[in-house]
Amino acid sequence: MSARGRVSSLLPDFPWDTISSAKARAAEHPGGIVDLSVGTPVDPVDPLIRAALSSVAEIPGYPTTHGTSELRTAAVEAMKRRFGITGVGPAAVLPVIGTKELIAGLPRMLGLGAADLVVIPEVAYPTYEVGALLSGTRILRADGVTRLGPEAPALIYVNSPSNPTGKVLGVEHLRKVVEFARERGAIVASDECYLGLAWEGRAVSILDPEVCDGDHTGLLAIHSLSKTSNLASYRAGYVTGDPDLVAELLEVRKHSGMMLPFPIQAAMTAALADDEHEARQRERYRVRREVLRKALVEAGFRIDHSEAGLYLWCTRGEPCRVTLDRLAERGILAAPGEFYGPLGAEHVRIALTATDERIAAAAARLAE
Repeated sequence: MSARGRVSSLLPDFPWDTISSAKARAAEHPGGIVDLSVGTPVDPVDPLIRAALSSVAEIPGYPTTHGTSELRTAAVEAMKRRFGITGVGPAAVLPVIGTKELIAGLPRMLGLGAADLVVIPEVAYPTYEVGALLSGTRILRADGVTRLGPEAPALIYVNSPSNPTGKVLGVEHLRKVVEFARERGAIVASDECYLGLAWEGRAVSILDPEVCDGDHTGLLAIHSLSKTSNLASYRAGYVTGDPDLVAELLEVRKHSGMMLPFPIQAAMTAALADDEHEARQRERYRVRREVLRKALVEAGFRIDHSEAGLYLWCTRGEPCRVTLDRLAERGILAAPGEFYGPLGAEHVRIALTATDERIAAAAARLAE
């Protein structure tokens, strides 16, 4: 390995490994830790989804990389029903083994290399940068196209609603990104994993007719069932948009054996076809958000953006690691904002993904 070099040497330290001391301190609290550092679901998978999973557990053959026609049709119908996304055909839906896997591998699967530029948000989910580093591309953090000057990027990531900030990009902003990308020959990859969790105002897809005029050329939308269907452990997501781009990704993934297990495909189909379980989960998060929001404001935090998603983006106007330690003393673990880029240096990300009892415990400790 030393002669060839280690791929891991290209990457930063894994962010959550750097908060082990704060986690240990929080765990010492007499009432136990309230871990709000990771957006992992804690509520049970709906029985309807579990039944679909087990119903095909006996099937021994290989699944198809493209997924079943039932799954792809269910995704098309769910996007139209839930988000008003039209003009997507089932062939332009590709299931993936969790959207983090897709994002980490997307630049490489698109054939990008050292001569190419990947644009990521200024405050961003770390895996956008990781994918660019793994493919050896140049990286630029920018929230608007004016920052790009004469550059002709190969790939532009947008994330709305944002992880970690919860910021929602409006129709006009997204239209400008699409217009710029088409002028410069760039692909736009829109991470829309939190699209169904808008609390204030409206969140729209890059594929919304108001944004792209019904033309999906050069556009990819990335969707996950981890959040509102509690399927993080299932690794259930999909990418859709430009049929030619999806077909290219499909060909690469077929050769790589990157196929979603058949029982997971059946579970996804059931989840996409049912809106009631999603509405129940959304309500759970709405209640938890209100409890935490009120407690944080009363404890002297300022909450920025956070109009959507599963997090509250908070600051006390001090270095994020100082805030992290303050919270750890109360048995609360958060994610420091610097995980997501230099502009997050004075923020922490507080997740809504804890049980009602743990959320109440956090609120009580913030009031002390």
